Amino acid sequence: MADHNQQIAHFENICRAHGLKMTHQRLEIFHTLVRSSEHPSAETLYKMLEKKLPTLSLDTVYRTLATFVELGLVKRVETPGSQARFEAKIEQHHHFFCDQCGQLIDFTWHSFDEVQLPDSIESIGTIRDKNVVIHGVCNHCQNSDSD
Repeated sequence: MADHNQQIAHFENICRAHGLKMTHQRLEIFHTLVRSSEHPSAETLYKMLEKKLPTLSLDTVYRTLATFVELGLVKRVETPGSQARFEAKIEQHHHFFCDQCGQLIDFTWHSFDEVQLPDSIESIGTIRDKNVVIHGVCNHCQNSDSD
């Protein structure tokens, strides 16, 4: 619970620092992401919230998520089919994507995080983030296939 409260306090501080109004919709979108371990898409997040916030539009969810990503409050994870998924966990970590069920599973890889990038990268551009999405089949799907 302390972690959740810290994330909310960080969220409120960042919003205030950037002059972003603390609207009920923004708070609910962020709270839902913090509580979710599913890495929801914008559409899934909208469906999770539509009963609680009947005036919420899908466009508002998209715009709010884009703002949150820009402010570093949430991370955007690209998946096959160009459907981005989102999470409020901003600590350095990576993802395993199950090609069968679409589940995204967080994992840490400290040795990868410590690898120095080649100097030639500087000629390409500025690095914002360094993470890995590994594709495969999760244990649950593998075990279901062998039944």
